[in-house]
Amino acid sequence: MTPDLVMVPSPPPLRPSKFDASASSSRPLVAVPEVISSPQIKFLRDFKRFDTVDDFSDHLYASYASNQHTKGWSKKIQSEWKILENDLPETIFVRACESRMNLLRAVIIGPEGTPYHDGLFFFDIQFSNSYPSVPPKVQYHSGGHRINPNLYCNGYVCLSLLGTWAGTARESWIPTESTILQLLVSIQALILNQKPYFNEPGFAPTMGTQSGEARSETYSEEVFILSLKTMVNSMRKPPKHFEEFVRSHYFVRAHDIVKACNAYKDGAPVGWMGKETSKSGSKKFRVDLGCYMKTVVDEFVKLGVKEL
Repeated sequence: MTPDLVMVPSPPPLRPSKFDASASSSRPLVAVPEVISSPQIKFLRDFKRFDTVDDFSDHLYASYASNQHTKGWSKKIQSEWKILENDLPETIFVRACESRMNLLRAVIIGPEGTPYHDGLFFFDIQFSNSYPSVPPKVQYHSGGHRINPNLYCNGYVCLSLLGTWAGTARESWIPTESTILQLLVSIQALILNQKPYFNEPGFAPTMGTQSGEARSETYSEEVFILSLKTMVNSMRKPPKHFEEFVRSHYFVRAHDIVKACNAYKDGAPVGWMGKETSKSGSKKFRVDLGCYMKTVVDEFVKLGVKEL
């Protein structure tokens, strides 16, 4: 379901926290503010949420020509750029190409309290020659992983706003009202959410039932493992124009990610915010997580992260 515009409060991306490593599933994690001064922190603070770049040779829509535009096409896209420059939330970053105005690239930081926390999720966007009469095309950088019912292994994004899923008139693209900002915030709030299992229409009616919630928890565990694999993919091959952003982001977040993984191994449920809970992760998840953590930690070490 896609409302006209979804604006959700997002945690500041540049405030790393230190978690009590002795905490277990029976004792909440306590976030302790930690002041870190490093070149990575400075880079992230200076990194513009919106900016233009010189080329997009690795863009998933790079081969799509941009010509024979409808009247006002360039003006509309420049208007979109201005909205993004002024109104992007702290956890979404966009790059546009002046020589290829039909192309955009966006990265969304996974929201706290979800299976996607601390991850980076990249999307390539293309404006057709008749934009905004038709919605933009969007491809997700999946790395072959389906981390959400709305995000396919081949990069397909299923969303009413894009016309890739059925919806009411108000949930669909409205040429005179809809914007790229609305699209990106909708992806962050409606797709990368706390319980992605229920994004599948056939499963939505089971929300709140014992069986539905149990399946949702299992699905979130699987998604978190895939999110870790997505992190590794990004560190090994960061998208163009975001190379240093990816390295700096994971350098700063590495300790929190590892400590969250350790909490999950100790039994905390995925997305746990440190509150008292009777829930715990499954044994299979704890084993799978333990097996994959070495790969994640090895990548953090390559970034120069110490004392993991």
